[in-house]
Parts: sequence; structure tokens; C-alpha cells
Amino acid sequence: MRKIKSPKIKIWTALISFVLWLGCDDFLETQPYGTSTFKTLSGQQAGAEALLIAAYSNLDGISIDTYTVWMAGASNWVYGSIAGADAYKGAEEGDQKEITSFETHADLESKNPYLEAKWTTYYNGIARANDALKAFKSLDGVNADFRNMRLAEARFLRGFYHFELWKLFRNVPYIDENVVDTRIGNQLDILPLIQEDFKFAAGILPTRHEEDKGRITKGAAQAYFGISKMWEKDWNTAKIYFDSVIISGRYALNTTYHTNFNADFPNSSESILEVQQSVNDGANGANGNVGDVLNQPYGLGSCCGFHQPSQNLVNAFKTDDSGLPMLDTYSNEDVKNDEGLNSDQTFVPHTGPLDPRLDWTVGRRGLPFLDWGVNPGSNPGWVRDQHNGGPYSPKKNVIYMSQVREYSNSDWNSLNANNLKLLRYADLLLYAAEADVELGLIDDALHLVNLVRARAANKDGFLKNDDGTDAANYVISMYPPFQDQAYARKAVRFERRLELGMEGHRFFDLVRWGIAADEKNQYFEKEKQKRTYMEKAFFKAGKNEILPIPQNAINRSMKDGRKTLMQNPEYD
Repeated sequence: MRKIKSPKIKIWTALISFVLWLGCDDFLETQPYGTSTFKTLSGQQAGAEALLIAAYSNLDGISIDTYTVWMAGASNWVYGSIAGADAYKGAEEGDQKEITSFETHADLESKNPYLEAKWTTYYNGIARANDALKAFKSLDGVNADFRNMRLAEARFLRGFYHFELWKLFRNVPYIDENVVDTRIGNQLDILPLIQEDFKFAAGILPTRHEEDKGRITKGAAQAYFGISKMWEKDWNTAKIYFDSVIISGRYALNTTYHTNFNADFPNSSESILEVQQSVNDGANGANGNVGDVLNQPYGLGSCCGFHQPSQNLVNAFKTDDSGLPMLDTYSNEDVKNDEGLNSDQTFVPHTGPLDPRLDWTVGRRGLPFLDWGVNPGSNPGWVRDQHNGGPYSPKKNVIYMSQVREYSNSDWNSLNANNLKLLRYADLLLYAAEADVELGLIDDALHLVNLVRARAANKDGFLKNDDGTDAANYVISMYPPFQDQAYARKAVRFERRLELGMEGHRFFDLVRWGIAADEKNQYFEKEKQKRTYMEKAFFKAGKNEILPIPQNAINRSMKDGRKTLMQNPEYD
């Protein structure tokens, strides 16, 4: 792999902001030049705007200029998809081997550089948000409504970055704009403080920004406040906030599923929180999808064959003859694959009924891959090492061949301008359905789940062969009335995996539901027969739901002769 040289991305010392952005003609698309200190930029509106845009820039999970800028990618492909069994690490066994510890939960040490990258990136974002807050508070002669809107944006960003850290590490410090000495320890549950930021933002932000579509909206703030309440099992409050987003009329499902992952459709009606990305803008690709630059089929660009869909995920897309998911038996038999076959050997893809979302989530041999042609499989082909990463390729957010000139970096095609969707309306509908189930409103939950499935069942959105026929045997139907709450719960949870597969949510869902140990250990029992590197894989309940605090962060927390940051239980 090559080093990504990034004029946008500089090393930002934790909790001290230097701004790379000055003067905005178009939000988040101004070219970076130079560096300026907080003192220089505060006190003037343009400077305060620059500080806020610097805070926005961390939404992609990138704020360090090293060989490993992808370690903190906001898509959570490592922390959500791979750790959640939606994907294997992929590539070759020794490449980025630090990821394997997140996949198997074995030998995950506090010195793992991926932990440090995530911690540093989001605390940098928090520092930038706090600088923006201080700058806007100090401005003279500014319209109060305008000031409050910018303060609300900054507080949402601060809440978002803390929330990501809380989900990963749980026991983390909360840093606001009044903290001078950041060595404050991590013994306080910061979720209520995060919720205060989201709630403040929700009360002030507009429902839309007509010109600056990348800015935070009321819907995003309401949604994330509701999501944070889901972690507390406060279903009533979560439902109130989700319902507010739904009845606003601001959002709608795209007509076809794959529109969400097509670079031609940024900031669509389904987008609630979306990271703005661009290339061919003078930044050498640094404003593109740097966090996911490794995650392209090996044969389609410069790199790299990571984040390969797991067989378990593929199996989840099987349906019965009536078009419903096989909730309990989906992984008894594998969807047919070409593992062990070279590209010149005959292979006939799986002929059984499948949910059509599979082939917009996963690249399978013998089927069209966007407009790149028919997926040839492996050896030689589009999989780097089948034995290590399995036979499948990631597909969401890969650009079309016809989009390369416009949406990819000229030096490295894997760097592209396909915006990252952090929260889609479909995701929110399924959160709302989950809250309904827990409140016993299973008919309401049924309605929401079937809204999502109805979009998936739109035949115009099925993957097609060149002759216009369906690329596979797609059979999908709506759920009949749920028979009871237990069945409804299982169906809603399963639908989240089908709709959001490979989007970085799975691990956090399993943890939030309290079933991570059972699900992962059942998964490992079967996977150990396929992947030899999973021999030691095991999820320990009460430990592996959260990650170890980075050792460097603990070392830097020294105050008055003691370390103020405490390591998470059972980690060295």
C-alpha cells in the first residue's frame, strides 16, 4: 500500500486546534492553505466560521497525516462491521493485522494503533468544536439567531464525537469549552452530557440548510438524541424524538435501495447525517473517502481488498419461498460461493431465493458489479486472498466505472467522492420500529419495517444482467402481522442487519441489545472451520463489549503523580 499524502490532513495535537480552512465560498469545499491559531481566528466572524468548519472536518474520522489515516474511518468498518461479523478483515493475513484483534476479540491490547487513532481523531474534533463555541460566543455585533444556530452546530458535533467515543470505550472524559486542564479522568458517565448537547442542538437548528446541505439539521440532532436514549432503554423518549423526525416530512426513502450508495445522488431525501467528500479539488484526494480507501475490490483500482463481506452476512439474505427472512435457520447452509475456484473454473451462482439488497451490499462472482462488468471471482480476480478473506467483495460506496473521471482521485482510484452516509432515514425508521416493539406497539413496528422492505421489493431496484433480466432469484415480501412481541423483536433486529449490512452498525447493535457474546461465539463456532486465523476467537461477556483505553492516552493523563485515566475492566 502507498502512503496517502494529504495537504488537508495535518497532525492536530489532542485538544489544541489549528485551523486549515479560511473563507468559505461553498461549505466544506474551500481549499486549505496555511495554518492559523485560535487566537488569530477568534474575534472575527470569518475566523469563527473557519473554526467551525474545522470541527466539521473530523466527521470523516480523519485528522492525522500518517501511513495509517484510515484507522479511524467514520464508517466504522473496523469497529462496527468487522467487529460485528458483517465482514472479515480481508486482504492478506499479515496486512493490517492489528484489525484481526477487533474481529476475533483475542489479544486486543491497549497499544493497538487503531485505538489511538480513533481516540485522537475524535478528541481533536471535540477540541475544534469547543474552539468554535468559544469563538462564536465572543463575537460582537452578530445576529443572535445566527450565533445560536452556529453554537448549536458546534454542540451537536461535540456531542457526536463524544458519543462515538462513548460507544467504543464507554469510560471516557467529557471535555467542554470551559475545561482548561483536560486530565480530568474517566470515572463519570458522560452520556447525560452528550444528550444535553444533542437536545440543545435539536431545539435551535433549522430543518434544512438550503445552500449548505452538509450542515447539521434539527432532524439529525433529534435523531441522535433518540438514538442515545435507545442505549438507556428509554423507549418512550426515543420514540417521541424519532416520531418528530418522521412527521416533519423532511425525509423520505429513496425510490431504490442502491441510490443511497451512488455518488450521483449526494444529500438525497434519505440523508439525515452525511459526510461531504470531494476529489480533484487540489487536495490530492485528502477530502475523499480516506477512511475507506482500503475497501475496494482488489481488481478495480489501486487498492486494497479489505472489509470483505462474511459468509454469515451473505447467508442472512436468504429468503424462504414466500420471500421472508429465515430468522433462525439462515446460516444452517451457506449461500453457494466460489471459494477455492480459480476464475477460469466453471461456477454457477446460488439459485435459491434471495433478498435483492444482497447484491447491492456484496460483490459475488458471476454477477454484474455496477458497470465494471461481471465479477470474475478470484485467482486472478477481484479477491486478494480467498483463504484469508473469503470469496466476496464490498460493494456499497464503490464508484461506477463511468464515474471514475469525475468522482475519483486521478492518482488513486480508491479515493473517491462518494459521500459517507452516517445516518439514513431507513436506519431511523428501524430504530423507531425497535422502540415500538419494546413499547408493545407491534402493529406500528410492522408498518415501519414493511416500509423499508417495500422499497427493497421495488423491482426497478433489482440488480440486472445486461439483457435486463434479474441477476439472481430475488424473492422478497412484506411481513404479515407479527404474531407476538418476541417475534416482532427478532424481525426488527434482523431487518437492521439486512438494510444496514456493511455500514458499520452491527457490532454496536449487538452490544446495545445485550446479545453480543451469544451471537459472536455462535458465529465463531462455524467460522473456525473456514478461517484458520479465528482459532482463538472468543467474545468474553462483560469485557469485549467495549474497547481498552489507548495506553498513550493513559500515559498522557498523568497529574500530581498519578494517571487520571483508568483502564477499562480486564484490559491490561
